[in-house]
Amino acid sequence: MFFQEATPDTSGYMIAGYVIAFILMALYVVSIYVRNRNLHQDMSMLEEMDKSAQLAEEARMPKKSPVKSSNNNRSAKPVTKRSRQK
Repeated sequence: MFFQEATPDTSGYMIAGYVIAFILMALYVVSIYVRNRNLHQDMSMLEEMDKSAQLAEEARMPKKSPVKSSNNNRSAKPVTKRSRQK
C-alpha cells in the first residue's frame, strides 16, 4: 500500500531552482563589477582632487630661497636630554 504510489515528477522545481540560483549568481557578479568600476572612478577623482589641492597649496606658499650652508653648522650637534645631562 505504501509503495504503490508513483514518485511525483519534481524536475520542473529542480530546473526553476537552478535558474533562480544562476540568476542570483549573475546579479552578484554584476554587482561586484559595478562596485569595482565605481571604486576606480572614485579613486581617480580623489587623485585628481589631491593633485589640484597640492598645486593650489604650492601656489599659495611663497618660494623659499635656497639657504647656503656654512662649515660651522656641520660641527653643531643637536641638543638632546643626554647631551644636557653631561
